[in-house]
Amino acid sequence: MQASIRRSLLLLLLFVPLLAFAHDVTSADQELLRTGGLWAYIRVGATHMLTGYDHLLFLTGVIFFLKGFKDILMFITVFTIGHCITLIGATYSGITANEHLVDAVIALSVLYKGFENLGGFEKLKVKSPNLLFMVGLFGLIHGFGLSTRLQSFEMGEGQFLAKILCFNLGVEVGQVLALIPIVFVITMARKHSQFPAFYKAVNWYLVLAGIVLFVYQMYGYFTGH
Repeated sequence: MQASIRRSLLLLLLFVPLLAFAHDVTSADQELLRTGGLWAYIRVGATHMLTGYDHLLFLTGVIFFLKGFKDILMFITVFTIGHCITLIGATYSGITANEHLVDAVIALSVLYKGFENLGGFEKLKVKSPNLLFMVGLFGLIHGFGLSTRLQSFEMGEGQFLAKILCFNLGVEVGQVLALIPIVFVITMARKHSQFPAFYKAVNWYLVLAGIVLFVYQMYGYFTGH
């Protein structure tokens, strides 16, 4: 079993460098938004979520901790409400922050979820915070990260609210499309005897990925890259 864990971690670690480049704003996206109308905001929002590995890693950690579909639906709904509030509200109000700092906090949310799933709080003999509350809180933070990304685009003057709502709709579409295979893989994995090893490997990966992403974002903040 230990060998299986090590092999899984080795494979997963190969993808860590890719995480640092998650959901960058590209000139192609900007051009698409400039010429594509409201539909382009839906498309870019969906693409942004599908390539937003930090968001998806956090959601993977949440789903790993849950078993029933009702629980998964409840927690994902709370997360979705949270990120909708800050994505729409912060963007419409023009509230922003340094992208590196926001993404660093999001990286810590990935680290937090892996740590919790591995029983980190129990090992420290500390009661873990209410999970539903934390998912809602992190949803607000993730939404603010999406908002800072959206505000980095040139959105023009017309249909400002409609553009925000369409981007948010695209994010929700992308989230659903991403969650379908994630839920499927985890559900299937639970049926196999090697699931405990898989569970440990993936959650250790969340911890390591969270650390790597945090360091990367703080480096970007202090160096301006």
